[in-house]
Amino acid sequence: MAGSVVKDEGAGGRRIRGLDAAERRARRREDLLDAALELFSAQGYQDTSIEQICKRAYVGTKSFYEVFTGKEALYLALLDRIVADVTARLTSALDGLDTPDGDPDESDAARALIRHFADAFVDDVRVARVTFGEGRAVTPLAETHRRTNRRWAAGFVEMVWRRLGVATGPHAHVVAMGLIGGLFDIIADWLLDNGTDRPADRASLQDGLDRFYTVISSGLANS
Repeated sequence: MAGSVVKDEGAGGRRIRGLDAAERRARRREDLLDAALELFSAQGYQDTSIEQICKRAYVGTKSFYEVFTGKEALYLALLDRIVADVTARLTSALDGLDTPDGDPDESDAARALIRHFADAFVDDVRVARVTFGEGRAVTPLAETHRRTNRRWAAGFVEMVWRRLGVATGPHAHVVAMGLIGGLFDIIADWLLDNGTDRPADRASLQDGLDRFYTVISSGLANS
């Protein structure tokens, strides 16, 4: 329609429905990621085709390959988006723990952060299924990507410990890696038997995570 195409005076060329070419590409990318989240969580990576993803996203196959080189690249981008979302959530929570009287109590702060960490996955069960259910052996590159993300998460934990003034030993990174792996496995195991919309179930998960963190952190200084 002539009314939906507006001449763009900048370098972006024509604007269609208010979006220039770069904005349309970014929109298609997000639509494909949303579709992949839905389908990978429902039927798994191996049983989901590019054609199904394109159909769900209302994106043509040709347009798909203008954004991603293939299904694996899409999956890795989805993992990266999840990591970015979780990171933003935890960073915001960490900033919110600062008090006018100084640094927050380490134990209380850690429990609050663990709650936010769990909620980042439990609030949307699709995110948990993609992260935990599809996180292993999808492809060799995906496995490497997953382990790299866990290493980064361990580094984030170490940063939190430093910010909270937690005493750590020379093997803090190894302990942080074990903590991240344990938190992931506890959430994945909990998801097998519980409904994420039931407060009592979520409270039991939080209690388990709190206890696990207490055990791990008790030996930090001697690690």
